[in-house]
Amino acid sequence: MGAVAVVAGTTLATPAAAAPDRSVDAHRQGGGITGQAPCQGAPEFTCGTVTVPLDHSGRTPGNLQLDVAVTGNADAPKGDLLFLTGGPGQPGVPLMRRIASKIAPVLKDYRLVMYDQRGTGERALRCPGLQEDMGSSDLAVPRKQSIADCATALGPNARFYSTADTVGDIDLLRQALGDHRLTLDGVSYGTFVAERYALAHPAHVARLVLDSVVPQGGYDPMDLVALPATARVLRTACRATGCTTDPAEDLAATVRTYGNGTQILDALTSYEFADPNYGGVPEALHEAAGGHPEKLQAFIDQVHKGDAAPAEALSQGLHAATLCADGRYPWGSSDTPVDGRADALARTRQDLTAEQTWPYDAATATGLGSLLVCQDWPREQVPPLPPAHRKLPNVPVLLLGGDRDLSTPYEWLYQQAALTHDPQIVIVPGAAHSVQTRAADPAGRQAVYDFLLK
Repeated sequence: MGAVAVVAGTTLATPAAAAPDRSVDAHRQGGGITGQAPCQGAPEFTCGTVTVPLDHSGRTPGNLQLDVAVTGNADAPKGDLLFLTGGPGQPGVPLMRRIASKIAPVLKDYRLVMYDQRGTGERALRCPGLQEDMGSSDLAVPRKQSIADCATALGPNARFYSTADTVGDIDLLRQALGDHRLTLDGVSYGTFVAERYALAHPAHVARLVLDSVVPQGGYDPMDLVALPATARVLRTACRATGCTTDPAEDLAATVRTYGNGTQILDALTSYEFADPNYGGVPEALHEAAGGHPEKLQAFIDQVHKGDAAPAEALSQGLHAATLCADGRYPWGSSDTPVDGRADALARTRQDLTAEQTWPYDAATATGLGSLLVCQDWPREQVPPLPPAHRKLPNVPVLLLGGDRDLSTPYEWLYQQAALTHDPQIVIVPGAAHSVQTRAADPAGRQAVYDFLLK
């Protein structure tokens, strides 16, 4: 943290530079932050809670408490910087110290704010079976019983954990902080939340940092961007490390022979966090393509062993509830009757072309865990989508990506750039997912510093 000045116990009062929001109703739920005290385990920050309604429409009673953490510089000249974590399902407050260290150069000008999205952190939605089956993976295929048990445990209130609900929470947090406008820095799913907030509340956004971008239209449950992007990513890593094979052709041959595309994509997407060069993967794929899959299977098994995660770190219950409320699938949405979803998915599998899925196959695209969870999710009312071609508000936007990222391939970044006024784009060679916090090359972080301090 070095030269960054933070004061434990400082109140979460209105920053001196922020204009009051005259639209705030003093009696509205969420209109204040309570229980302010030094954060447990990180006393240089101040923690508290903001109260939000379970149902922003007011039709269903009940409230939720969301944990919030801030740095102590309440008079920061550029106001509040809200950092949004990923998942969906990852908390914010436990990561406060790590994030503050990564963006330390801007904290003389901004007060950093992080919070635990509804259903995450210490107040996580808990689905033990689903948590065991999926761990920290988006793509692992869980047992049907785990999906059913999770849906039963969450009950009809699962529909109140959509991104639209999170956007409503953020606006109440903004009001509780006393801000007229927020600067938002989102990573992965956090970029989607930031975009959806900007679309819903354009007058309350100062600027946006979007790192490892999910476009505002939402993720593709069949990963039809990530599937072909695997060829580009593996070939790029192969050239950088001097391997002499074609990992994309070997991957295609392996999937044709063994039908294990889902397992490979899941393993590669997890492994990029450990090694953006995908070391050893081209060799394992080459041997598998030649009829010897043992090394590849050992790689898949080893990656899966490292996927375990408790609900406090990544709530798979929240992950399922949010994706199933937000998503649009081959059968429609979660408001589509459950009977008939499997048939619609089967028809889609038959219609997919090799060009859409190569170096994988149609079975890979329609066999991913995050899709299959929602195929079996109970029918529920879902929030409407924003207009597909509405651009983000005309504020400064930085889009940041890595050329080795399979979780959010940079093709998604360019999709979002097309819906952004005058976007600033930075692609960091050799970087995988979450450039600000994980990339060895500091170019992405420097781009963020320069952008935020303008």
